Amino acid sequence: MSTDDNNSHLSRLADTTEAIQLDLAADLVTHALEVLTDEHPDTEDLRDLSAVLVGALRDALRVATSRGQRLPAPPPSAQKGDDNPRLPAAAFG
Repeated sequence: MSTDDNNSHLSRLADTTEAIQLDLAADLVTHALEVLTDEHPDTEDLRDLSAVLVGALRDALRVATSRGQRLPAPPPSAQKGDDNPRLPAAAFG
């Protein structure tokens, strides 16, 4: 299976998984703000929150790496040390 085709089963599955992860991340941000705005947060709550945040960051890095591997190679001007490299809009999906 390949994700080269945006309409392939694997590509749609990846998109669905990423959407779920984004929804969970939004919920996690809300929860983190609740814990962090507490004047006296419980140490265990902070430890649990930290563990969940690390997991969410790991997921975000995995998605970013996966998406980055699917981007087309940058144009030659970007590879020559151009101070303002530009990618075509299509590179960002």
